[in-house]
Amino acid sequence: MRLRQWGVAGMAGVALLGAGGVPALAADGVPAKLKAFYTQQLSWAPCAALAGLECATVVVPMDYAKPGAERVQVAISRRKATDQAGRRGVLLVNPGGPGGSGLGLPNRFAAQPVGRVYDVVGFDPRGVGQSTQLRCEVSLLELPQPSRPTEAQLPNFTATARDVEDGCVRAGGDYRKHVTTRNTARDMDVIRGALGEKKINYFGYSYGTWLGAVYGSLFPRNLDRSVLDSAMDPNKTWHEQDLDSAHSIKFNFDSWAAWTAARHKTFRLGTTPAQVRAGLDEIAAALATKPVGGLGEVTDLDTFTGFYTRYRAVWAGFSQQVRELLDSLQGNENPELAKRNAALLELAKRSLVKPTSAGTFQAVTCEWDWPSDQRDYYRGMRQWRDTHPYGRTVSFLAPTNCAFRGFTRTEPLPEITRTAYPTGLVVHAEGDTQTAYPNGVAMAETLRHHLISVPNDGEHGQYGSGGACVDNTVNRYLVDGILPATRSECAGVDKPADIPVDGATVQAPQGEPDVVELATGIVRRLETSGIH
Repeated sequence: MRLRQWGVAGMAGVALLGAGGVPALAADGVPAKLKAFYTQQLSWAPCAALAGLECATVVVPMDYAKPGAERVQVAISRRKATDQAGRRGVLLVNPGGPGGSGLGLPNRFAAQPVGRVYDVVGFDPRGVGQSTQLRCEVSLLELPQPSRPTEAQLPNFTATARDVEDGCVRAGGDYRKHVTTRNTARDMDVIRGALGEKKINYFGYSYGTWLGAVYGSLFPRNLDRSVLDSAMDPNKTWHEQDLDSAHSIKFNFDSWAAWTAARHKTFRLGTTPAQVRAGLDEIAAALATKPVGGLGEVTDLDTFTGFYTRYRAVWAGFSQQVRELLDSLQGNENPELAKRNAALLELAKRSLVKPTSAGTFQAVTCEWDWPSDQRDYYRGMRQWRDTHPYGRTVSFLAPTNCAFRGFTRTEPLPEITRTAYPTGLVVHAEGDTQTAYPNGVAMAETLRHHLISVPNDGEHGQYGSGGACVDNTVNRYLVDGILPATRSECAGVDKPADIPVDGATVQAPQGEPDVVELATGIVRRLETSGIH
């Protein structure tokens, strides 16, 4: 990719203010001081290591209040519509994060009908990947942060969060306070202008739903059709939505326990959810003193449980593993148990959500207000440690670097409002733990969008994941402009094994897939999806 060079002299002739000190607007609504950015010419070339895509760079102001000062680059990619005669514009896509690289995301849409009529455009947001990066110094603290911390270990979470923020302050410079959702949305509008489009269509996953809502609120007349998949709640802080994620983890656990209890004759773990939970508690108590069946400590059990109760496809295999762990406590260990559980634990660890950029995640999440009193965090951590630690819920309540924010925000968070842009879609799964289902409902209600719910499914990012109902409904809207009902449901792809409940007259199918094989498939899909 080549970066077009912008000289200060080239910007000096651009009028900055109109009469009365207000921004001078061109006929297209673009402030005169930004016109040169909107009209820049793009130089396209094949993307390195991204087959089928072409890439370019867009130059944007580091600080939109001072467009004549420092500039940064934003890397973009494009997969052109295969039916140029029927082309209806650009579909700008974002994978979430914040901090997810989006250059490769257009390939996720290649086989969909939208790839026929849209130029699908991805981008690395400012701070990320091939765009001008924002970096943090890596924290070297290695303090224990178990899933069930003691009182003495609670300050470890605070010390680590503070050290992360200190490293980001040292490395981030002045750029850090300008890596914001507002500015990324402004960059998106510059991309629109540089592409020569009057409007863009938009598809965002996860944090990308918040980004899309911000864009629609700042530039409502420049947005056409939009889909928000696995959405955030525009009315809550990030920390409040972390609590929602903890509740979603518990919802999945409770759903698994009820499903397993209804099949006691198969798994022998109890006829009630409480009895099923008691079996796990027994394993947790044993892990406090010794390894059990390939699990070395109780944090391993909590990690293990969080993954295998989230995805319905592995519920049966997980229930069988719990049964075998309990048998091992009675001296009846399967010789293959430790080996299999070690493999399953490693797969669960690979699935854990990680910040996807060295500095962008830690900067953007600090746009929200965070508690500054550590006692607020500790109260929540204690509550979840003592009531439901499975799924490492404590980590969702722990302080982050934003509790010690070392920079002053230049602008407040924008208010998300439904103004002039058209009705769109929100898609959300009931068991999603990265963005909890109630958050998607709140986004749909706030924007008055139509909501597609996917019940009894733990997937994050529904479109393009193999569910024909979601894909067909979204495609019909994006391609033909036909909206579904204001509230509708689609079956997902994450389904538990077809094992009859106790007392059923039908027989269970034979030859259920191996749990390691199923889990490997889930993790590979997560790692290649491009969604964060």
